[in-house]
Amino acid sequence: MRRARPGGAGALTPTARVLRLRRRISLLFALTSAVGLIAMAVLAVRGDSGRWREQLDHTMDADTSWALGLLETDEDGRLVLDVLADSVDTACPPLTVLLVDGDAPGALAVEHAPAKPCLAVDRAAVLEAGRAAVRADGVRAFDGRTTGGDPVRVFAQPFYAPEAADDAAPQGVLVTVSDASAQRDDHRRLVWRVTVGCAVLVLLSAAVGHVLSGRAVRPALAALDRQEAFLADAAHDLRTPAASLRTLAETALRGETDSADVHRRTLRLAEGMGRLVDGLLTRARLMSGTAAVARQPLRLDQLVEAVVDEAPTEGHRVRVETVAAIVVADPDLVRRAVGNLLANALTHGHAPGVPADVLVTVGGDGTLTVEDAGPGLPPEVAGALFERFRSGSGSTGLGLSIASWVAHAHGGTLTTERSAAGGARFVLRLPTAD
Repeated sequence: MRRARPGGAGALTPTARVLRLRRRISLLFALTSAVGLIAMAVLAVRGDSGRWREQLDHTMDADTSWALGLLETDEDGRLVLDVLADSVDTACPPLTVLLVDGDAPGALAVEHAPAKPCLAVDRAAVLEAGRAAVRADGVRAFDGRTTGGDPVRVFAQPFYAPEAADDAAPQGVLVTVSDASAQRDDHRRLVWRVTVGCAVLVLLSAAVGHVLSGRAVRPALAALDRQEAFLADAAHDLRTPAASLRTLAETALRGETDSADVHRRTLRLAEGMGRLVDGLLTRARLMSGTAAVARQPLRLDQLVEAVVDEAPTEGHRVRVETVAAIVVADPDLVRRAVGNLLANALTHGHAPGVPADVLVTVGGDGTLTVEDAGPGLPPEVAGALFERFRSGSGSTGLGLSIASWVAHAHGGTLTTERSAAGGARFVLRLPTAD
């Protein structure tokens, strides 16, 4: 049997594993709740079943105990039932008197039985209840049914001859029957209510477990999102300097430039890549909440001029118009935001084969404007321009999303509109020192 390779088609992504864990937690929560609810339901149903039987047995025990006081014996020790028959309606509830046959151990003879009982029970069931009471030498109660199929409770209580010894066998048995239809109906309604209630509670607990498990795995999903964002930003920001470094190395190998100049440019690229990595790590810490934005008074006009001077603007026209502006912001993050806006204008702000014409202005109110004379913004991406991977034109859109995040991290805004030359205008507003 072939096993799936790690990372192959059968492997789950980290996000899929977290979501699978959430489903398992929800299922475990629901199963645990279901087991607990079912156990309590079973206890409740059994408790009710025993309760109504005990109530009927207690009532029948009182009836048979009173009837025993009405039994008399004559001078020969024979049982006399006249007083019982005159004082008690033995037809309802039915009351049967059984005598033990001394010549045949275990045999019972019917001494008295109602002619028209209100609850007609098979004679064999009555005799079986009497024999059970004799064998146990104590009261016995059983579930039974009438000849019409209605549920009843059969109760048998043995009695003894007058002045009988403590170890003497019973002289006979009183057997009575009680209707159990109402109690059975109440019990069935209870079982139905408990079943429906358990089902509703299990569904509710499953929903609650799903919500709680979602909250439990939310930090893990957020961490995975931040990790993916970090990797995407790193790939986006390091792609250009890495390509420049490769081009420089290929030029040096062909011997087309001075080695000292190669070293200087290599060092400059390495320093720039180091700053990019530091910025990415800083952004990752900021997004995770482990670090704060290092706000400080900053000359926005000087920073913008420095970014433009360092940008690869060969073959393009970039004009800078600034006035002194002091903002309260993180220099490294603002530098990245300005660099991304300028790079976006140089990349997308012109037609193919035509140099870009970019105007960068800085206002005294802490507003930076970068506008170009290109084709403008595609209508299909204008509403989601600052979302990751949504800029269009074959770009990943990370540069603009990073610039938007920097603006919002400082309490500012980044908006876009159509420029006077028909291209795109990006307006970055940062809080000033006033």
